[in-house]
This record gives sequence, structure tokens and C-alpha cells, in this order.
Amino acid sequence: MKIDLTVSHDVNGAFEQLNIAELRSKYTDNGTKYALDVLDGKVQAGYLIKLASFRHIRDLQRQGQDDFRFVYDTKKAEQILKFASMCPNVDTGEPTELMPWQEFILTQLIGWRDQQGGKRFSRAIVSVARGQGKTYLMAILMAYSYLIESLGLENQDFLVSSINFKQTKKLFGYVRTMLNSLAESDVFKALAEKVDLAVQNDQVIMKGPNNVIRAISHESGQYDSYHFTTAIVDEIGEITSRERISKIVSGQVKVKNRQFVQISTAYPNPNVPFHDDQRMVQQAMEQDWKRDADTYLGLIWSQDSLEETFKPDTWPKSNPLLGLSDQRQNLISGLTDKRDSDALSGTISDFQNKNLNMWLQESTNAFLKLSDIEKSIIPDEQFDIDGKQVYIGFDYSMFSDNTAIAFVFPYMDGEQKKWHIFQHSFIPWEKAGSIEAKEKQDGIEYRHLEALGYCTITSHPQGLINDDQVYQWIREFVEDHQLDVVFFGYDAWGATPAIKQLENNSSWPLLAVRQRTSELKDPTKFLQSSLVEGSLTRFDDKIMEKALINARVVEDKIGIQVDKAKATLKIDVVDAIIDAFYQAMYHFESYSTVNDPDKAYDRLSDNEKNAQLLEQWGIPKEYLTDD
Repeated sequence: MKIDLTVSHDVNGAFEQLNIAELRSKYTDNGTKYALDVLDGKVQAGYLIKLASFRHIRDLQRQGQDDFRFVYDTKKAEQILKFASMCPNVDTGEPTELMPWQEFILTQLIGWRDQQGGKRFSRAIVSVARGQGKTYLMAILMAYSYLIESLGLENQDFLVSSINFKQTKKLFGYVRTMLNSLAESDVFKALAEKVDLAVQNDQVIMKGPNNVIRAISHESGQYDSYHFTTAIVDEIGEITSRERISKIVSGQVKVKNRQFVQISTAYPNPNVPFHDDQRMVQQAMEQDWKRDADTYLGLIWSQDSLEETFKPDTWPKSNPLLGLSDQRQNLISGLTDKRDSDALSGTISDFQNKNLNMWLQESTNAFLKLSDIEKSIIPDEQFDIDGKQVYIGFDYSMFSDNTAIAFVFPYMDGEQKKWHIFQHSFIPWEKAGSIEAKEKQDGIEYRHLEALGYCTITSHPQGLINDDQVYQWIREFVEDHQLDVVFFGYDAWGATPAIKQLENNSSWPLLAVRQRTSELKDPTKFLQSSLVEGSLTRFDDKIMEKALINARVVEDKIGIQVDKAKATLKIDVVDAIIDAFYQAMYHFESYSTVNDPDKAYDRLSDNEKNAQLLEQWGIPKEYLTDD
């Protein structure tokens, strides 16, 4: 059964199609029970947790199939929960009974195994609103991995980390206190003595087998030379670069039974790896029939809409502790007070970020909301650009900026008028010094995106934009996809050699669009409203996404334009899209150039015009020579 939720998002409908009567009776463990309760509607949950629950059920069904190499070990799932029942809460000194959603996290992380018996999920995201006890839960996971899973192994490294030293010490403090208490318990005292367990200020060490838990802040970045069996990084949503994260991941490549767990709430800046990974895992779960990201777990408790800010009855989606009947009223009261005070002080975004676990644009002059940017994404296979009419926008780079080419394809989706946007950027690196430095500066993995077809790293030996390369790419792209160029708009200041070559070697209607508010206000507003209204679609292109996120509104007496907050925040793609929309927004109007037959003839190449003449004279077009 091929189930695709990327467009419908109808998890409930897909679940109802499944025949799971036998599965219900076979799997009665607490983790599976929570997933079923979510899908049966017994537990209030947001879309992303419904997806995770659906994935678990579908994967239980897939066990034994040739293309699925994982099994759900209910004994392992029970084992981690038994261990958790003995772990003391650092505040009370006594174990805290876990809620079903917390049990779901632990059983997903530990219960799913690969064919060698190691943990299936080598990477995981656990995200929930502030104050939900995730640090305590991660301390349990680390203690289990260290005490139980390292038995019989030597020289194993374990990592506890966070954004800075203070945050790292908080998580490590939980782990240290928990291990001290467990080492004194009847169950683990003999083990602690046998391995000569020593709990120190910044590490925990088993002196016998030399297994070590290390507390290393992300700020210090001293992850080199370590090969962590289990690595837990707290507040990873604040980290803006993958550079140090990659050190952790690359160091784990040869480690058996490895696991890298990232925990955080949402942060104001969505231009971070943690948010990108959430999006990737979401898509993998939505594309149920694919086997993408099979070893990457995503457990994200968050609200589904900003409108739920004022609907407290929906807050258990991001604050699952509200499911505790004896604490619900106190928690609701505290959350409501926080929301109201933030609203009065004009900082409601802080409540939405941290207390509802939602990513958003906090800037008051943001061109678009993150939710509007994300909802425009469609799968690549859903739109074929070949043979389409197209409006092209061109933004030439100045200094360290990218050169962006935007393509706007008008189309009908049933009765609805829509526009699909696509871009390709040329990436200079001269000012940064290297393409590696350029990637770090812009926070964009250009080399990876080049492989996906969204950009070209300049071929110029000094890292400058190569005008001939840009011109050749544009001509070949249009010819390869047999596009009918209706309009080509470019920055009036961007009369580059590439533009001159197009003027001399094409019949495309080129127009210099003056970059002033009087000229740009209408297409700028049209782009904004099209995204908000849902009449614009695009592929999952990180270069375009970041440009849309970075764009800020600049307003004067005439209207609005877009700008950026600082030089390294790229919006070249947005400028190019607006140049294309200078005419594309009128495509379906009766007065549009595309609806004028005389203008359509003017767009034809000389060969196409001659072919029409031959056809009128009854001469087969194969007699038309290239000359």
C-alpha cells in the first residue's frame, strides 16, 4: 500500500485504512499502546506525533519484509521502562512514574533494533515545550546506556552536551546525581564496585573498563578524537552551524549500537540544522512508502497552528504534562499567565516558541510567516516544468551576493489559478575565501544543494561569478525543458554580459525592472499574498526557503519592498522572483501579454516564425534548415 501524506496530512484517514486487529492483540507493550491511543483519538496529539505513531504502527506491519531490516524488541522496550522505574528524580530523590508519552520516547529509542541487535535509530530528535521534564528523561537514557548497554565493553565514550557550559552542567548534574544514587542501590551497588565507578565533577568513569561519560559544551566544541556510543545534546535548536555537530556524527560512524539524541524546544531563528532536520524527518514520515530516514527518529510534541495560542484546551499537544489530572489546573494557570503577560509586552512569540514549541518568524517586519513558507512545498514529482510557459527573473550578484535566476510557471489546479516558482543560484566565494567558508558564512550547504540541482558553484578560478557560465546555463535550461519564455525581467543595474548575450542571441522579451518602490510594490505584495493564500507552490529548496525567511519588509509612502537585516542573510532569490512576478502576476488577466496573439508571435524565435510560414504555405517543416 502506497500512503503519501505530504499533501493531505490525513493521518487519521490513512490509519483507518489499515487492518491492525492482529497487531493490536500481538503488541501490548506501553510504547505501542500510546501510539494506538494517539491514532484512536484517546490521547490529544499534534500532527507530528500522529505521524510518529503512524510510522511505528506501519513499521510493526513491515517487520519481516525484504526491504525492512528492523524489528521491534518488546523485551528491550520493557527493559528500559523497568530501568526507568528505578531512576530517582533529582528533585525528590525518588523515582517518578513516567507518563505514556515519556514511555513512548524511551521505547522508540531502545525497542527498535537492527539485524545485528543494535539500536535502529542512530539519530533522534526529541522536542517538546519547556518545562516538560525532558532533561530527566534524557538522564535516564544516558544512565541506561552507560550502566546496561556498556556491560562487557571497554573504552567506550559517552557525551552529555549543551549550547554552553552552564546548560551542559545542568544536564550532566542530572546524570551525575542519578548515577550516584543508583550506585548506592541494592540492584547496582555490586556492579558499581566491580567496574570501580567514579562520579567526578565533569565526567563519570568506570575505572576498570575505562568507559567514560564526558560533559563537553558545544561552545568549546572539543568533540574531536571521540567516538561516542551515546551522545545527548540539549538545546540544540540554538546551534546555527552543522560543523561541530558533524564531528559528533562522523566520530560515531564505526561505533556499534550508536545513538545521537538531539533535544530542544523551538527557537526564534528557524535557519538552524535542528529545524531543517525536523522538516526532513517529517517528510520521511509523510512519504510512508519510501524507506528514507529509516534510522532517524522524530518525536516532536508541538501545536499545529498559531491560532491555538488562544485555545488552551489544545495545549496538551505541546505540553503533554497537562495530561496529569492533579497538576493540570496549576499548569494551565501558569501557561495562561505567561501567554497574557507576553501578549501585553509584545513578546507573544516567546510564548509560542518555548511554551507551544512552534517555529516562527519573531521579527515584526518579516516579509512572511514561516508557516506560510512551509505550506507551499510540494513533492518534486507533483509538478513537471517541461513545455510550460515561464516568466523569468534575474538578480545579478554584487560583491558576496549570489546570482539568482527565478522561474515562475502559471498553471491551473482545477478551478484555482496558481503559480509554481523554481530557482537556480550561482554561488561566488571570492570574498569568503573558499566555498567551505562561504557555506559557513551563509549557513547553507551549497555543495549538497548543487547535487540536487538548485545551484551552481562558480567555475571562476578566483571564485567570482562567471558571466558566460550563467548565460550558457540559462539557455540550456530553457532549451532542455522546452520552455516558452513569456517574459525576462532583470534588475536595471544588472545589465551584465549575460544580459547582453541574451539580447543578441534570443528573441525573449527582456525588460529592465527598476528597483524602486513604485515599480516593485505590486509584485512584492502579490508574492506575499500568493504564499499566504496558498496559490503559490515550490519544491523543498533550502536556498529559496532561507531567502524567503530572511526577507524583511521596508515600507515608505508609496508602498513596500523587501530587504535583508544584514549582508550574510541572502534574499537574492526573492529579488529575482519579484522581478519575474512583475509580469507573471497578470498572466491570467485578459490584458496580459500572453493573451495577445500578436505578442505571442513576437516571442517566437526566427526558426519558429519561419516554420509557421512554411506551414501556411503547405511545406513540411522538416525542409526548414537550421540556417
